[in-house]
Amino acid sequence: MQIILHAGAHCTDEDRLVKSLLRNHDGFLKHRIAAPGPSNYRQLLRETINALDEGRPDPDAREVLVEAFCNERPENIDRLLLSNDNFFAVPKIALSRGELYPMAVKRLAYLQDLFPEDGVELFLALRDPASWLPALFDAAPQEDFASFLDGVDPESFRWSDFLLRLRAEVPELPITVWCNEDTPFIWGEIIRTMAGLDEEEKISGAFDLLSEIMAPEGMQRFRAYLKEHPVMTEAQKRRVMTAFLDKYYLEEEMEEELDLPGWSEDLMERLTEGYEADVARIAQMDGIRFIAP
Repeated sequence: MQIILHAGAHCTDEDRLVKSLLRNHDGFLKHRIAAPGPSNYRQLLRETINALDEGRPDPDAREVLVEAFCNERPENIDRLLLSNDNFFAVPKIALSRGELYPMAVKRLAYLQDLFPEDGVELFLALRDPASWLPALFDAAPQEDFASFLDGVDPESFRWSDFLLRLRAEVPELPITVWCNEDTPFIWGEIIRTMAGLDEEEKISGAFDLLSEIMAPEGMQRFRAYLKEHPVMTEAQKRRVMTAFLDKYYLEEEMEEELDLPGWSEDLMERLTEGYEADVARIAQMDGIRFIAP
């Protein structure tokens, strides 16, 4: 069985991915794919992994977990899709001791221990730290930003450092990443890739995120255009999305208000420039599958 874990990052899809996976539940089952509801696995998996601090998992732990996660018979499932943006940490300790998600390596190793004969894969969205760090701070209980950062320098923050740490410590773990800013254009590909489906496979909700930033009239015309042109590659669809979005985008949904003392326009520009260079580096990293528009 393939165990597919989407671990956030925090403040990216806000459980939209879970909702899209659940919309495809019945269709996935035809392909021996299970997308259980988060109540089936989040708490149980967290408690089980926390217990591994005390020792190795029980011999039957894997079977117990799979049966609890799936409403279907485990022998009928080849691929299990899980999503939890708190898997590495809750927001208040996402940054600790100068690192991003310092417990990530240990928790991924524990997950592999729980599923020793299965293939575990990690899926992760990245986000521009110019907006991500303030959003993460807003999701945490701390009131002082410097204390929240706990030694992390925003201008030195690089997602590639985190990914290189994972590659070094858990080298056999396949990792797929994408930029949160691109998700409206690649949502369908993200879902299909998680599910291990071909590009041509029909799924529900491929344009859910696009509909959040495009006016209803634009979405109606966009869907009509797709109906008139049923045979298009993903690249062609993205060009069409861009064309319609240029004309029908919702300006209020494209803007983000940030109210953080000291978070100047100049600093945000520097962070964004660093992020863009970092993304270019990540796209070329060995052992990383990068989904791009």
